[in-house]
Amino acid sequence: MPVNENGRAAGKRRRRLIFVAIGLATALVLGLGAAAFWTVSTVRDSFPQTTGSLKLPGLASPVTVKRDARGVPTLYGDTAEDLFRAQGFVHAQDRFWEMDVRRHMTSGRLSEMFGEDQVETDEFLRTLGWREVAQKEYEDKLSAETKKYLRAYADGVNAYLADHSGSGLSVEYAALGFVNDYEPEKWTPVDSVAWLKAMAWDLRANVEDEIDRSLLSQRFDEGEIADLYPPYPYKRNEPVVAGGSATEDGYDPEGAQSTFGAATQGLSSQMGALAKTMDDVPALLGPSGSGIGSNSWVVSGDLTTTGKPLLANDPHLAAQLPSVWYQMGLQCTRVSDDCPYEVSGFSFSGMPGIVIGHNDDISWGLTNLGADVADLYLEKVEDDGYLYDGKTREFGVREELIKVADGKDKRITVRTTRNGPVISDRSDELAEVGKEAPVGNSAPDRGDGYAVSLRWTALDPSSTMDAVFGINKAGDFEEFRDAARDFAVPSQNLVYADREGNIGYQAPGKIPRRGSGDGSLPAPGWNPAYAWDGYIPFDALPWELNPERGYVVTANQAVVNENDYPYLLTTDPGYGTRSQRIADLIEEKIQDGGKISPDDMRTMQLDNHSEIAELLTPLLLKIEIDDPMVREAQDLLKDWNYSQDTDSSAAAYFNAVWRNILKLAFGDKMPKELRPDGECLRVPPANPAADPDGPATVRECGERDADAAQPDGGDRWFEVVRSILKDEDNSWWQTTDSDGKPLDENRDELFEHAMNDARWELTAELGKDIDTWSWGRLHQLMLRNQTLGTDGPGIVQWLLNRGPWNLSGGEAAVNATGWNAAGGYDVLWVPSMRMVVDLADLDGSGWVNLSGASGHAFHPHYTDQTTAWAKGELYEWPFTDKAVEEAAEDTMTLSP
Repeated sequence: MPVNENGRAAGKRRRRLIFVAIGLATALVLGLGAAAFWTVSTVRDSFPQTTGSLKLPGLASPVTVKRDARGVPTLYGDTAEDLFRAQGFVHAQDRFWEMDVRRHMTSGRLSEMFGEDQVETDEFLRTLGWREVAQKEYEDKLSAETKKYLRAYADGVNAYLADHSGSGLSVEYAALGFVNDYEPEKWTPVDSVAWLKAMAWDLRANVEDEIDRSLLSQRFDEGEIADLYPPYPYKRNEPVVAGGSATEDGYDPEGAQSTFGAATQGLSSQMGALAKTMDDVPALLGPSGSGIGSNSWVVSGDLTTTGKPLLANDPHLAAQLPSVWYQMGLQCTRVSDDCPYEVSGFSFSGMPGIVIGHNDDISWGLTNLGADVADLYLEKVEDDGYLYDGKTREFGVREELIKVADGKDKRITVRTTRNGPVISDRSDELAEVGKEAPVGNSAPDRGDGYAVSLRWTALDPSSTMDAVFGINKAGDFEEFRDAARDFAVPSQNLVYADREGNIGYQAPGKIPRRGSGDGSLPAPGWNPAYAWDGYIPFDALPWELNPERGYVVTANQAVVNENDYPYLLTTDPGYGTRSQRIADLIEEKIQDGGKISPDDMRTMQLDNHSEIAELLTPLLLKIEIDDPMVREAQDLLKDWNYSQDTDSSAAAYFNAVWRNILKLAFGDKMPKELRPDGECLRVPPANPAADPDGPATVRECGERDADAAQPDGGDRWFEVVRSILKDEDNSWWQTTDSDGKPLDENRDELFEHAMNDARWELTAELGKDIDTWSWGRLHQLMLRNQTLGTDGPGIVQWLLNRGPWNLSGGEAAVNATGWNAAGGYDVLWVPSMRMVVDLADLDGSGWVNLSGASGHAFHPHYTDQTTAWAKGELYEWPFTDKAVEEAAEDTMTLSP
């Protein structure tokens, strides 16, 4: 589920998702020799059988598995339990290494696989207690039917494990075997449920913003901090639902619709105008940052060439290998109440069901709603407890034993308050937040600072797994909404379409109601007024069915206008750049009675337009440049259409200028704790005119990864710059050198400075001849195996990783090939898959995955979809029995 890692520029960002022991390098290269180890037989040993027949104990009747040319399977079974048992088996065939690492992460047991390097990560994850929450969910919250399906899925995984081990499971296990004697345990239903916690963690909303606002208060006053977090531009970028009203009794979408005429009139004006520790926790869905999100939209059949709705979705997640998604179909041979599934789409390996896709009646897509579902609380610690409501309360305390492969086991003590686990016990920086966070005049003596605890909806047991199965079998909007009631975490935007012609939207999830405070800063945990007061009732959450405007767009923008809705969803929504661009493109197509085709939907997904370029380029062209080489680069911007195509030299230069504007105006003014480490901005040669090809150096950086406060270049920073753009003498434009002497005194001087620095930065990166520059050469995607391919020995990385691919798109573009301006131009997050569903012809729908079906590094389906994905192509999506049969290249029977 969408909507946070791989390819992060050097430094600690590149050490996210690192689970490899350092001793592997010695074992492979010195002890055994890489050539002897990476034998053909070892590599191919784990390739799954995809034809003939295999035994799968526990089946009531045979299950048929048909795989297409890309290895994407469709499963046919007589019972629902048989389908999910077979799904577990097939997931394990292609992706068990990924599944195993994932469950060790969610349970805080990475050290058991990879040694002492992962102890600190395990300590933090044990403190959060994901596994314990998942256990309670399975025992107390999930329906009997869901538990039955989870058990069947686990049985399928374990049937595969019973006959496979070591290199027979994956080449990574063969490598790991040279470091320790690790062997996988049996899969359990709780392993599947715990994966929901990892999804929720990456979509936990504004925890980093709370941390950063606290640390920013060391240097900036309230007004300056407000400059860095501007309000949402409601007049320019429409929320998901325009209008409507809510009470305790429910949400009324009446008035939430706009007319085609009003929307078209709006078009003309639009077109004319935790820091380090949290970063070290594996972010399986992607890095954090203001530009990250997802796109989904649905268009009514009244506006399409097919006469039925069209639905598009492309979640923006980590550029990882294998892709987080696994495509498959689950088909009951005869659909009935006992076997109601006829569904196809994108699943998560390790979890039964389909997360995004369609069945025979409906289709749905997901983006991150961005609701603020997590708060940091400052806790005043006394000698024997913590302060709450004027009294000292006892901590909840539990002991955790962390087992370490080939190392000494470690015991930790986890403390909890009524607000949640004390996470500052595991983080020096969160301890710093406890010292610095502003809490007003009513705070008790700060002393050595406060502890910091985490209140988060995902730490409360819920029934989200029920929702997955409910949505998979829903037949209409009412059943879809009813299933969404169980969708507790992560809170998502759900878009909907059905074959009857209806389109809709639902915002589900457990979203807290706060007493005092708005969740933007750590709250005083000792004051009961700041405690959560339950959750927004589901019936009061925004939804709509068949809006008059004829479409619904969700791309992480605000959900409702804050003046129209009585509850606080978040103080930090996405700023709506992508969502408004999508709406503008739709309006452009439907002007004068135009219709939207499935290919139009695909083309919209590839839109590379840069809004910030359209805003700044006219100003940059007015700057008088003395240096002829810089002026030559400036000329690239003339007549540029602001499209960030892979072969565009103008896009390369503009994005370098944008990056340097952010560095000069904001980045270098941040407290050192908020500056990035690793590969930072290149400093041009001391005398570039005399030595334009001279080596660029790397400027010194602070100790912390770039995160929300550091200028990542996302659309929040579009708003920051837009808000001060007309104030040419604003203090943010003023810079000084290391001795405090003024360098830039106004906007245009800073822009000139940035244009000069960008010229010499790209000279160092791409060469002196600007005719050879292109955005794609600068903006590259490297797919890295998420374990051994990230920080393993060079030979292992070379064998497991793939790329690079030169990409178009960019930060906050609809084609969101995201990069972080604080660190470099490499692609960090991407449309992790793309789909366009045609409700008039489900077999005519299209889909593509970032990598491929297989998680086995040398299998033909490891990255066989990536080139098509990079080009923006979609593959045919067979769904009906006839289409699946015609597409099938391998058929296998799983027998009792």
